[in-house]
Amino acid sequence: MEKTLKWAKRAELFKKLNFEGHEKEFHRLAEEGQTPKALFIGCSDSRVLPELFTHSKPGELFVVRNAGNFVPTWSPDIRWDGVAASILFAVEVLKVAEVIVCGHSTCGAIEGLYSEKGEEMHPYLKNWIRLGEKAKRLAEGAHPELIGKTELHDLTARLSVVLQLEHLLEYPAIQERVKEKKLYLHGWFYHIDTGELDYFDPEEEKFIPLKTLLKPCSDDS
Repeated sequence: MEKTLKWAKRAELFKKLNFEGHEKEFHRLAEEGQTPKALFIGCSDSRVLPELFTHSKPGELFVVRNAGNFVPTWSPDIRWDGVAASILFAVEVLKVAEVIVCGHSTCGAIEGLYSEKGEEMHPYLKNWIRLGEKAKRLAEGAHPELIGKTELHDLTARLSVVLQLEHLLEYPAIQERVKEKKLYLHGWFYHIDTGELDYFDPEEEKFIPLKTLLKPCSDDS
């Protein structure tokens, strides 16, 4: 009961601090349903808070989270993959206009690719993080001098974001909407220690701080 009481107190804090004063908006969402503009594919890591660092309101983001922010490769025979089903629900049913794939620093799933205890992982988990194996190979091939160093982990996480974007483009529904310019794909990297976000620039083929897109504020503003 004590553990449940803790959550009851937090639920009341939510009502007082977040819900009260916004009842009309929540009632509208309940009655009219959701019309999110973006699908956010992020890691399940408890330190990653997409609604906070995107400053999003209720109903703006459709969030899909999993260990490693991986996107399963497309297969017409796919059956029970909840990640793929959620992605297609957002794109085909909700008609989101943007998809964000967001990796982050010190990602446990990525670190698992390099762990000496990898063989001890549960087979289900080991099979899941294989979606990051190609990123690991690319990172080690590009920077062999970093093998054995933790710096390689964040590089792998960034490369993985780019590869997950490629996986998305294997989905026929996504291919079509991107081609018709009805869907835009973003690749992001979140720095847990600083709160900064980088975005992948496909022309530059590198990650750039998102804040560089902001125009400098004038002295009068």
